[in-house]
Amino acid sequence: MDLSTTYLGFSLPHPLMPGASPLVDNLSTVKRLEDAGAAAIVMYSLFEEQIIADQERAVREVEVPEHTYAEALSYLPLTEDMRLGPDIYLENVAAIKKSVSVPVIASLNGVSEGGWLRYARLIEQAGADALELNIYFLADDPGLSGKAVEDRLLGVVRQVKQNIAIPVAVKISPFFSSISHFCKQLEEAGADGVLLFNRFYQPDIDVEELEILSKLKLSTRDELLLRLRWLAILSGGSRLSFGITGGVHTGIDVVKAVMCGAHAVQMVSALLRNQPEYLTVVRNELSSWLESHEYESLEQMRGSMTKEHAPDRDLFERVNYIRVLQGGPG
Repeated sequence: MDLSTTYLGFSLPHPLMPGASPLVDNLSTVKRLEDAGAAAIVMYSLFEEQIIADQERAVREVEVPEHTYAEALSYLPLTEDMRLGPDIYLENVAAIKKSVSVPVIASLNGVSEGGWLRYARLIEQAGADALELNIYFLADDPGLSGKAVEDRLLGVVRQVKQNIAIPVAVKISPFFSSISHFCKQLEEAGADGVLLFNRFYQPDIDVEELEILSKLKLSTRDELLLRLRWLAILSGGSRLSFGITGGVHTGIDVVKAVMCGAHAVQMVSALLRNQPEYLTVVRNELSSWLESHEYESLEQMRGSMTKEHAPDRDLFERVNYIRVLQGGPG
């Protein structure tokens, strides 16, 4: 069965790959992912905050007078991991690139224009084949308009594209007032692809200790539905490569994503639960489904359920909402 796809200009044997996560923290797991058939390796994110903290540390060390006691440096509010994060990240890009034969996609996470974006160029120089730009900004300032938020994020995309030659995929959240318009602006800003959607780990509250709690919660298949809906709306007629991440756990989930127009399908939670080798299981499920339904290739199926091609395109809009609330078929 021909499962081949094209994503960000790369010809891949199939659309399945790990998403940005700790799965690639060590080379042995990276090799397991490649052996399991990963079409590409997506690295964990390097955060703007890490880079800025590293830059501030460097400035402080330069400005420390020669007579200052070394113990004073212990007051810097930076952990060793945070201090060394950017340099280690670049080393890991180079190491992973040398150890695998599939494309390596690095990940930068940030929301403001500035010096930290030079790391996009450094990541390219370290050997990354593409860059995933993870842009998410919590707009908690009532004086900041939605347009100002979008302009800020688009400025980051433009600055990155002006400084590197490798493809850039932008991972976005579902919280824009007009996702279709924003994706069109991303395309005009030079983005090569869009990933739907970022997953957020919402803080909880300990009511006894009056503390904010951070909890990791893996995805479920229910989270896929929001992504499928917007993928079907956005992918038809666009030149962008579309990837989907969040809620993909089975071969059938991949079938749905490709039917809605996905060029790439990223998995994290399912691989954390079931080990990297689970990629092979999902790929085999995908191949078996296509064969049993008499498809000759993945490309033959791709886009068959986009808004333009679905039997009832209105179900992607308000009609489905009305039907469900009224108890009708949906």
